[in-house]
Amino acid sequence: MSERQRISLVTWMANVSIRLLIWRKGTLVGTDKAGNRYFREKAKRAGMKERRWVLYNGEPDASKIPPEWHGWLHYTTAEPLPDNSPFRQPWQKEHVPNLTGTLNAYRPSGHTYAGGKRARATGDYEPWTPS
Repeated sequence: MSERQRISLVTWMANVSIRLLIWRKGTLVGTDKAGNRYFREKAKRAGMKERRWVLYNGEPDASKIPPEWHGWLHYTTAEPLPDNSPFRQPWQKEHVPNLTGTLNAYRPSGHTYAGGKRARATGDYEPWTPS
């Protein structure tokens, strides 16, 4: 069995076990705009917090979770904030996942991937040279 086939098999087995866990013990709480689905445990365990988890839409990346769901996952709020929450303001930007390490990452004008040309230095700049 090749390495790629082994990884594919392990991934398939993990997906089956996660879906089985959700079917047996999970209740869907809601979804966000990115398509991530959030679950809580069906049965309460005596003296313990309920379990909460997320099933990502696509690659798992914690920066894909918007703030209102992050608060719910970490027990900051009892329920996720609704879209018409008074805490939402019209001036707030939409949540954007961290794009570092992707093709859409920010690259300033002098970056080698963005052409590698930067504006000439002003006259007050003197490069350091070792003595």
